[in-house]
Amino acid sequence: MKKAYTLSLLICLLLWMIPASAQNVQRGAFVIHEYHHDVSPPARDLVSSDLFIGNRAALLSPIRVLGAAGNTSRDPVAQHEILPDVGTTNLVNIDGIPHTGFAPPDTNASVGGTQVVETVNLNYAVYDKTTGAQIKAPTAISSLFSGFGGTCQTGSTSDPVVLWDKAASRWVISILAFTGNFTSTECYAVSTSTDATGTYNRYGFTFANGLLADFPKTGVWPDAYYLTFNGFQGGASFVGAEPCALDRTKMLAGSAATAVCFPPKPTNYSLLPSDMDGTIAPPAGAPNHFLELDAVSFTKLDQFDFHVDFVNTNNSTFTGPIAVTIPTWTQICVTQGRACIPEPSPGEPLDGRADKLVFRLAYRNFGDHEALVVNHAVKPSTGTATAATRWYEFRSTPPGGAFTMFQAGTFQHPKISVWNGSIAMDKVGDIALGMSASSSTLDPSVVYTGRVPTDAKGKMESPFVVVKGTGVQTATQNRWGDYSTMSIDPSDDCTFWFAQEYIKATGSFNWNTRLNSFKFTGCH
Repeated sequence: MKKAYTLSLLICLLLWMIPASAQNVQRGAFVIHEYHHDVSPPARDLVSSDLFIGNRAALLSPIRVLGAAGNTSRDPVAQHEILPDVGTTNLVNIDGIPHTGFAPPDTNASVGGTQVVETVNLNYAVYDKTTGAQIKAPTAISSLFSGFGGTCQTGSTSDPVVLWDKAASRWVISILAFTGNFTSTECYAVSTSTDATGTYNRYGFTFANGLLADFPKTGVWPDAYYLTFNGFQGGASFVGAEPCALDRTKMLAGSAATAVCFPPKPTNYSLLPSDMDGTIAPPAGAPNHFLELDAVSFTKLDQFDFHVDFVNTNNSTFTGPIAVTIPTWTQICVTQGRACIPEPSPGEPLDGRADKLVFRLAYRNFGDHEALVVNHAVKPSTGTATAATRWYEFRSTPPGGAFTMFQAGTFQHPKISVWNGSIAMDKVGDIALGMSASSSTLDPSVVYTGRVPTDAKGKMESPFVVVKGTGVQTATQNRWGDYSTMSIDPSDDCTFWFAQEYIKATGSFNWNTRLNSFKFTGCH
């Protein structure tokens, strides 16, 4: 086992030593045709109730231990200063979809013109974004594919994502469906209007036989819906992260659509595609930008640029890795496996989500520069807490140039772990970062922090407690997350919506979710 690990590490190191010009541009994309597409009945008429399946945990991939021998360097951007309370106005703060018996919940929400849609394993619900009133009660996501046929209708499902396509004013709901031999299909429902309770254009894209498309994530871009997932052959053997581009134009029109994909590479893991916020599109013809934690270095991220050509797929390229320098950081949960975040007794240790950048990679074009913001869990610089949150803002100035780090910070508390974050930016450059919070004396709770452009670089203001937990998680196979979402309201481009998991009552597989909207006082 040790020899195999050493050989694998040596191969990774040799790959990174090859000059960029020798392997920088990947070609040879392949095409996946949808196995079916159609238009759903109106979602408001679907009578399937919420899906409660009894206690069940999602398939668990092993933690990816990064670096040759780990990193013990002191965090150079750890925040020790205590700044004033975050300067925001709170709006809606409600409980979202309750537990379904499935863990983790994969809490995700997005906001549209008048509605908020939340998805979890394995339900969705629709809310009025002004009042928080529930428009559509929790309903099985699988009901969106009733009558569709194939794996999308009959397979096991997990890992839902909902996004608001801001340029088209449409909802995009996706969920992974798989068979007993782990042949995977990514199922997409693209609304035909602004109403999340209306009809949807439905699509199913099936991947290689026996390939589990784990941890799928989607980003909206002008030329495509970009999808990534971690491929596990037979549900067990990791073969690499696979990037795909789905024909957004055809899916919005309800026409036959294709996915253009590049073969997975085992050196890539949990790639995140960029997801566009704001009203200014990326430069014409700009590729979608992907980021991942580097496999061997704690001082850089890997960037890849995906250019797709649906007419002549031979022109499609996946370029990278392009090294983006960052301050060093230290991985958590290396010796404990996955479960290392404490909660009060009798709670179990919680999953630290420590081996990947976490959803979303939020993109915004300000006109004079482009910005990307993203975060991940790291070891705190001081104190007794297990986890802190490292966040970044990368910029390309002027738009269309190379991305470099503009600022980075590690938000930490001396005693409380903060992790499972999601980050976004409003139209004036305010940044909001939402997180889970837990310690041996604090039940799992929901918090957010933020900053305005006049704050010192790399610093976040003191956090706001969205909801304090009133129980702990027990016997849920230590699952937590796997993700949360910070999204931005397209109507004012100021109001943030954060969707996150917390614990209301002590027990097993009985998480709750919280939806919270707020805006910075300087954004109008």
